[in-house]
Amino acid sequence: MASFSFGAGNARKIARLPLYALGRLVTLVTPRTDRWVFGCGAGIGDGPLEVWRTAAEHGRDALWLTDDEDERRQAAALGIPTLRRSTPRGFWATARAGVIVVAYGLGDVNPYAISGGLFGRPVVAQLWHGIPLKRIGLDAPETLRSPIPFAAGLVSRALGILYRLSARRIDVLPAASHLVRGRLESAFGLPDERVVVTGEPRVDALSRGTDDDRRETARSLIRRVVPGLPGGPERAGPRLVLYAPTWRDGEADPAVPGDDDWRRIDEVLARHDAVLLVRSHRLGAGDYVPPAGVQRVRGLGADVLGDITPALPGLDALITDYSSLVYDVALVPLPVLFLAPDVAAYARRRGFYGAYRDIAGDDAATTWSSLVPQLDALLGDPAVAAERTARSRALSDRVHAFRDGRSAERVYAAITARAAARGLSRKATG
Repeated sequence: MASFSFGAGNARKIARLPLYALGRLVTLVTPRTDRWVFGCGAGIGDGPLEVWRTAAEHGRDALWLTDDEDERRQAAALGIPTLRRSTPRGFWATARAGVIVVAYGLGDVNPYAISGGLFGRPVVAQLWHGIPLKRIGLDAPETLRSPIPFAAGLVSRALGILYRLSARRIDVLPAASHLVRGRLESAFGLPDERVVVTGEPRVDALSRGTDDDRRETARSLIRRVVPGLPGGPERAGPRLVLYAPTWRDGEADPAVPGDDDWRRIDEVLARHDAVLLVRSHRLGAGDYVPPAGVQRVRGLGADVLGDITPALPGLDALITDYSSLVYDVALVPLPVLFLAPDVAAYARRRGFYGAYRDIAGDDAATTWSSLVPQLDALLGDPAVAAERTARSRALSDRVHAFRDGRSAERVYAAITARAAARGLSRKATG
């Protein structure tokens, strides 16, 4: 079953309004310091980790907030101090912070302690978690879905007002390019000076070092978290195809293969010495367990590898539907196949930025039966792989203004400039 839907999430937000009001009273009279607090809904990784590293290099006083024990252990291994997000100490750390860095929403830290007060307000950096292909935020009716069937229109309008008020707290929102900047301004209802074209810190790892170094590092990471892969040395072994369906807003995933589909997939993979790594969305539903006898399918969910980005150079192809991973792998670049069984319904309910065919082309599959021959051709014909890779490279040229691995530095500079303007900064060491 799905672990989250916008309707359920909005119901929880409404129920917690008194806590937000109480937090507002506390932050009204609480002075802010130059401390930074970080949080990330997907774990210790993504854009916040990249900016954390830059902030640490400059000697910033910073904490990471999380309620997850595994994340606390991962943070400790990286030398990152943590506090429990939902405790009084987590509330107080957020209430005193001069800079707040998140990637999924204000709930990545303690959401009740973000408001400004008599002594100023914090600089909030919302790093987001991928270039949007599907509509997000205020651009997506799904975001404002009413949890109450009656008076749904009124509730949705009220949720829209609350969403805009919350988004107005964002001071820095990085964009990969001017094209993406327009989407983010619209989705969050922000003026253009708050959406800065710096590149995305979360994909810096895809531009640092040489192609060979990135691939070797990524392959080693994949072999560490997915034991038992066939093949020899870390830079050899089977070709790896990632299947990453996106979240269906709380609905079941319609692309789960049937038994016959699994067997056809396995036959193609065996013929080309390849393995399919399945990464179902961490919030989604879907039973991606193949039947007995299928040998070349492995799980690579968020429970196995929280942040997939460093592993992307170790892959050989991507299969997806509407995931922002299509923009990430364009930096590698990887060939991409599209499987979108519900594209018409998804377009009506969620919508896309531009036409779906602008990204997926005219040959997106709607069933595994039509996708498997495309996978066979991709793995078996170098010309097909080259053409698909060229598509990705062209997409990267459209959406990524920077490919130098220094986006976190530019975001850090934007944050510190805003903090200095508010008197919330100091001269950092390092």
